[in-house]
Amino acid sequence: MNDDVIVKSTIQELVIANRALAAENVIDDFGHVSARHPSRPDRFFLSRSRSPLLVSVDDIMEFDLEGRPIAQNGRRVYAERFIHAAIFAARSDVNCVTHHHARSVLPFTVAEDPLRPMFHMASVIGRSVPVWDSQDEFGDTNMLVDSLPMGQSLARALGQGTCVLLRGHGAVCAAPSIPGACLVSVYLKENAEMVLNTQKLSGASHYLTDGEIEKASAMLMSDMPLERAWTYRKAKAGFTGL
Repeated sequence: MNDDVIVKSTIQELVIANRALAAENVIDDFGHVSARHPSRPDRFFLSRSRSPLLVSVDDIMEFDLEGRPIAQNGRRVYAERFIHAAIFAARSDVNCVTHHHARSVLPFTVAEDPLRPMFHMASVIGRSVPVWDSQDEFGDTNMLVDSLPMGQSLARALGQGTCVLLRGHGAVCAAPSIPGACLVSVYLKENAEMVLNTQKLSGASHYLTDGEIEKASAMLMSDMPLERAWTYRKAKAGFTGL
């Protein structure tokens, strides 16, 4: 498969990821998804500033790792493109980044207790999800990650994990593939829902052990489960022929 075909396939998958996460009510009108360029690791793809549910192939733009568009051509770009630029720069293993404001996740951005995986599918979020607070380094802001230093600070908080929460804002998920990042994003949201519902029932939570998290996440992020989940999400978003 030549580079042009691989690039076109990556862009198509990125479009599907935008639509699929919107169909799952993970991403709202202001979220976004990016993918690393498959043959230029110093660049990434991200839609022009548009609601994810409407993203098409023609909306996808190319950026460098400082968040600069390669060919803007008058198009508006996401203010928070620096989230993606900084994480791709910091993590060579990451090839897809999502940023969303899933409502069930938001309480955990301001709670004292960390968000931890409660059911096996959520093992992919890691042992506990760190919270990044823009106040610590940047004081009062408009709450957007709209500069490279802010993106770099957020990337440090993510570390080598798959998820980080943004205080009073939302979440970022990262993975080696587009299907993987979508899997993490969906189960971050669903795990948050489960934790909240469990607390209503008993006020106590029983989480996965570290060993369960390690073994279950390794299984779920392997080829067969990822393919199964990804074909399901593509079909749910209306892409049955791909």
